[in-house]
Amino acid sequence: MGSAYVIGHVTVRNADRWAEYRERVPATLAPWGAELVLRGRLARVLAGEHAHTDTVVIRFPDVDAVDGWHSSAAYQALVPLRQEAAEIVLTCFET
Repeated sequence: MGSAYVIGHVTVRNADRWAEYRERVPATLAPWGAELVLRGRLARVLAGEHAHTDTVVIRFPDVDAVDGWHSSAAYQALVPLRQEAAEIVLTCFET
């Protein structure tokens, strides 16, 4: 198997709390060999419907690293902040 990608579709509810969350996430990624690939705002929907305004894409070495990161104490400590800051759908894809 190849890399794994976490894709987050985000609608920010509290910009200050979201900024804090964004500042703190990179430290939780480093131990898992993850790399932030994209963080951007929706420019337009070209087909279909899309409910969120922002997207983030993070590359991991594999799905095991995604699972390790997501269940880690460091990341789980940020989940309440994330839930307060934004509505978010996280998905994982393998290549």
